[in-house]
Amino acid sequence: MSFDAPFKIWDPSVGLNLGFFTLHYYSLMFVFAFGIGFFLMTKMYAIDKVNEKYVEPFFTWTLIGTILGARMGHVIFYQPELFKEDFWSVFLPISTKGGLKFTGFQGLASHGATIMVIATTLWYSFKIIKKNPLWVFDRLGIVVAIGGAFVRMGNFFNSEIIGKPVDPNSPFALFFPQQSSEYGVTIPRYPTQLFEAMGYFCLFVLLWVLYNKTNKKYQQGWLFGLFFIILWAIRFFVEFLKEPQGLEKIHLGSLNTGQVLSIPFIIAGIIIMIISKKYKITEAENGKPE
Repeated sequence: MSFDAPFKIWDPSVGLNLGFFTLHYYSLMFVFAFGIGFFLMTKMYAIDKVNEKYVEPFFTWTLIGTILGARMGHVIFYQPELFKEDFWSVFLPISTKGGLKFTGFQGLASHGATIMVIATTLWYSFKIIKKNPLWVFDRLGIVVAIGGAFVRMGNFFNSEIIGKPVDPNSPFALFFPQQSSEYGVTIPRYPTQLFEAMGYFCLFVLLWVLYNKTNKKYQQGWLFGLFFIILWAIRFFVEFLKEPQGLEKIHLGSLNTGQVLSIPFIIAGIIIMIISKKYKITEAENGKPE
């Protein structure tokens, strides 16, 4: 497909053809997200002199929380009718409407994943590693930032979560031939997935530098609070350029569902940064269980 136009065209293959099956790029981005996250968490535990045996259960609980929370969040916030229309598709990657078929999970919401990962991290902190949850959350924020960048790259490969129409002559104009019909007319749009991915990557770099080069990791909760504020602020402002997905259930004036749900997290981040002053520890206390 080719066009004599000033805008760029994004029309990739769906994945890597390995002969016996196709490895979808979206799935590959999730593998990168969790793989790099596991590597970084292992490295941070080594830096903090914490037994690395605690990394694996953290990874397991985070994986469960991310997938379950993201799926439940999508259904609750965007498609609650699925509980009645196709109940098993809420929990399993199948559809029973018009016959049983494998579909994969086609709806995931980051707000739901955040809520569930917070719950699983609290469990992990109190029952497994036995440290202040804020200590764990500080390090979790770092890996989630880079993981979020890869997930948005996966959305970019899938031509989903695209932006609103833009002037074809704009340097940001991108044409998505594979976009879903739910977005309307197939015309040049903002590549909002890339805007978010770049924002999350920059956030990761900032947090990683603060963790390694400053003493802020000893003020438990400070890094996580900063992570919450910046990540959800990025989400909030990029939403202004996103095309509504047709599943919006919550509105506040001109704000869409993603923006409304981001506001409480930004406020929570501010509160966490404020109370972090009460939870300072010394370098000697950093690696010790509480």
